[in-house]
Amino acid sequence: MLGLASFLILLAINTRTDRYQRRSEIDIDPPRFLVRAAMAMAVAHLLPQLSAEGNGASRNRMAILLILQLFLLTALGVDGAASFIFTNACKHAVWVGALHGASSPPLARSGFYLAPSATSSMDAPSSGTWSGTLWARTGCVADPATGRFSCATADCGTGDVACQGRGPAPPVSLVEVTLAAPGSGRPDFYDVSLVDGFNVPVRVAPSGGGGDCRPAACAGDVNAVCPGDLRVVASSGGGVVACKSACIAYGSARYCCTGQYGTPAMCGPTNYSQVFKSACPSAYSYAYDDATSTFTCSGPSSYSVTFCPAN
Repeated sequence: MLGLASFLILLAINTRTDRYQRRSEIDIDPPRFLVRAAMAMAVAHLLPQLSAEGNGASRNRMAILLILQLFLLTALGVDGAASFIFTNACKHAVWVGALHGASSPPLARSGFYLAPSATSSMDAPSSGTWSGTLWARTGCVADPATGRFSCATADCGTGDVACQGRGPAPPVSLVEVTLAAPGSGRPDFYDVSLVDGFNVPVRVAPSGGGGDCRPAACAGDVNAVCPGDLRVVASSGGGVVACKSACIAYGSARYCCTGQYGTPAMCGPTNYSQVFKSACPSAYSYAYDDATSTFTCSGPSSYSVTFCPAN
């Protein structure tokens, strides 16, 4: 009986470990109920033996308790980390980028291709805590002569699909997420930021959490209403592919909320930031736009990040 239970526990652990080892080969995680099922079967075999009598019963109870401890630790690892689910609802392809904060480990992938209507997912680190930014790159190609990869908007400058710890070049629509440690009692924080401009509509929505947990989004097309002096036009000509923020375009302290304007009291909305706010009321339009743009949720199981969501 102990041998079977130990085998089931190891099967559960190996299923979890294999999921991370094969992350580069698959996009969607195997169902977590398979891990839980193996654990539940192990517990079903072990619990009756805790009250068993006879030779070796005490030794068996010690072994059972150790295995149950391992079960609990593994179970916490399975459910502790949230996952990110990316969906491309745009009519064109995007290349997702991910950048971790200075004190956070990197995600399994720092960049990947996402076709129209496609969905892909990856887990946050197993500790459950993570802070970083997520975004979409557009108009990406590999140079036929050199093979160097680059994007028309939000390029991370590595020459590769993977961003490898580098952030996007503005203008870019950013999803910003800070995940609290599971069981800490603290909420996650998340938002959509247009402080560095706009390139693609995006929404981030938690699932399975407690508290407010509303979606944060910029579902409007800021490119369609972008002022002429903030527009980024495709190098081949044609339409607007991105919209700079006034800070990116002019670099002044007033627009960037720096220097003498470096406090909420001194740096309010401008005519430029109001263009972004009108199109996307729940997104950050300038650095101190906190009141309507910061969202919280406690213990969600996943975050859905949708590019070009329905408005």
